Amino acid sequence: MIASVTGEVEAVGLDHAVVRVGGVGMLVHATPTTLTGLVVGRQSRLATSLVVREDSLTLFGFADDDERTVFETLQGVSGVGPRLALAMLAVHTPDGLRRAVAGEDLAALQRVPGIGKKGAQRIVLELGEKLGAPADGVPTVAAVAPAGQERAPEVVEALVQLGWTEKVAATAVETVLGADDAPSEVPAILRGALQHLGGHGRG
Repeated sequence: MIASVTGEVEAVGLDHAVVRVGGVGMLVHATPTTLTGLVVGRQSRLATSLVVREDSLTLFGFADDDERTVFETLQGVSGVGPRLALAMLAVHTPDGLRRAVAGEDLAALQRVPGIGKKGAQRIVLELGEKLGAPADGVPTVAAVAPAGQERAPEVVEALVQLGWTEKVAATAVETVLGADDAPSEVPAILRGALQHLGGHGRG
C-alpha cells in the first residue's frame, strides 16, 4: 500500500493532482478542498489510499491521515465505493460525517450525490461508532473560498462528474458567482458550489 506521497506538485486539476515522486509523476484523485491547498511548483505531502481493481490501480489523496482513515472506513459500508466515499468527503469534513452518523442525520448524508434515504440509513446502521467521536468546532461542510464567469463551465462539469445534474450544478455555480465576494479561481468556485449544494440538497 502507498500510505503517502511527498514531492513537487506538477499540476492541479478539477479532481486530481500530479505529484512528482522520485522522477515519476503520480496522479492522485482528491477532493476540491484538498486540491485547493496544493500549489504547483511547491513540495507537498498527501496521505494516500491505493484502490486496487482487476483492471486498474487508482491513488486517492488526502490532506491528512484522518481524512484517509475516514475514506477507507466509509468503504466498509455496502454499496459505498471509493468514488462515493470521496464525494462524501467533498461535501462533508471528516468530523461532519462523524456528527451526521452519530446523530443519525439522514438529511445531511443525503446531501451527497448518489446517497438516497435508504443509503443514508444503511450508512448510519453499518458505520455505527466506527468513525469515532467528532472534535468540537469543526464545520460540517467545506468552507467557501474566495470566481469568474469564464470559469463557470469547468466547475459545472466537475459537479456533474460528482453526481449532480447539470441544471442543479449550474444554479449552484450561478449563486456563488452572484455573491459580492465571488471567488475567481476554479477550486474556490467549486468549494463554494459544494457548500451551497450541501446546504440545500440535490434539488
